[in-house]
Amino acid sequence: MTVWCFGSVNIDHFYQVAHLPGAGETLAASAYRMELGGKGANQSVAAARAGAMCRHIGAVGADGGAALATLESYGVECGAIQRLEGATGHAVIMVDGQGENCILLHGGANRALALGPALAALEGAELGDILLMQNETAHQAALAEAAMGRGMEVIYSAAPFDVEAVRAVLPFVNTLVMNAVEAAQLQAALGCALEDLPVEAVVVTRGAEGASWHARGTDDIHVPALPAVVVDTTGAGDCFTGALAAALAEGQAPHEAMRFAAAAAAVQVSRPGTAGAMPARAEIMAVLGTA
Repeated sequence: MTVWCFGSVNIDHFYQVAHLPGAGETLAASAYRMELGGKGANQSVAAARAGAMCRHIGAVGADGGAALATLESYGVECGAIQRLEGATGHAVIMVDGQGENCILLHGGANRALALGPALAALEGAELGDILLMQNETAHQAALAEAAMGRGMEVIYSAAPFDVEAVRAVLPFVNTLVMNAVEAAQLQAALGCALEDLPVEAVVVTRGAEGASWHARGTDDIHVPALPAVVVDTTGAGDCFTGALAAALAEGQAPHEAMRFAAAAAAVQVSRPGTAGAMPARAEIMAVLGTA
C-alpha cells in the first residue's frame, strides 16, 4: 500500500536558547540552523524513511526549490506538490537545553494551494492506500472525503489543534491521532469520551508516558515510550504518526505498529531537527531488537 500525505511543507528556522522566552523578553540564541519541516513534510519523511512508498500532496512557494529537493532526497515522491507564487510556509522554532520548544508558524503556500490539483492527485490512489493528513493546509475535509470515497484509509493528525477543523474532517476519518492535551481539548469541546467519537480508532500520544490505541470493540493498546537521551522533541509526534502509517500500510497489526512508531520516536528525539532527524527503517528495527 502507498501512504499519500496531504500536508504542509515548511522551511524551519531553529534557534538554540538557554530557556524559552517569556512575554516581552529579548533573548540571544547560541546557535541557528535552517532545514526542511512542516508537519506534512515531517510525516512524509518519517513514513518514507520507515519503509513506506510515500507520495506527498501539497504546495511550496517560489522559494521552495531546496525544500522540494530535500524532500525527494529522503525518498518522498513529490510530483503532486504545487509550485506557487509567494512564500513557502515557514516556522520559527526555539529549543531550550532540555529539548523543549516553542514554535511560530506562517502558512504561506500551504494555505494557498489549489483544491483541484490536490484532488486530481488522489486519482492515482488504490483501494486500501492510506491518506495521512494534518491541520496546516487548506481543504483538509475535501481531501479526506475524496479519499474515503475511493476506499482509502484516512489517518488524521489533529494538529495544530483547531476544534472547528476537527469537526469538519471527523466524518471522513478512520484513525484520529492526537497528543494528550489535544485529546482533552477535543473531549471538552465535543462533550464526549474518546470511545464515542465517530471514528474506528483513536491514537493518543503522551510523550514520555508512551501512547495508546483506542478502538471500538477491542481492548485498549498501550505502548510505553522507549528509553532515549532527549536532545530535541520537535517533530516527535510527526515521527510517531508517519512511522505508524508506514507500519499499518505494510500490514502490521495495531500493537506491532504502535511499538514500531514508539521505536522511531525514541530515535528521533535523541538528535536535533525535524525531517532530518527521522530514523531509517534499519535504525527502528535495531531499537526494537533491543527493547
